[in-house]
Amino acid sequence: MRDFHGVIEELKLYLAVGKNKKVLDKDVAVALNMSQANFATIKRRNSTPYKNVLEFCKEEDLCCSDVFFE
Repeated sequence: MRDFHGVIEELKLYLAVGKNKKVLDKDVAVALNMSQANFATIKRRNSTPYKNVLEFCKEEDLCCSDVFFE
């Protein structure tokens, strides 16, 4: 199972598909319906926001296994 940083990197890869720019933490925060400050706090604590990630996966029709597991 991936840790916080692994999950976020997977989300960044997903968000980067079809774009020619680097996906930043603020882009992930917006995708997860979080404020940038809240995302920064969670990142500092290395605490995965499971609810937000699961809701994002549902909205995007993305398999959660692909995000959480290698």
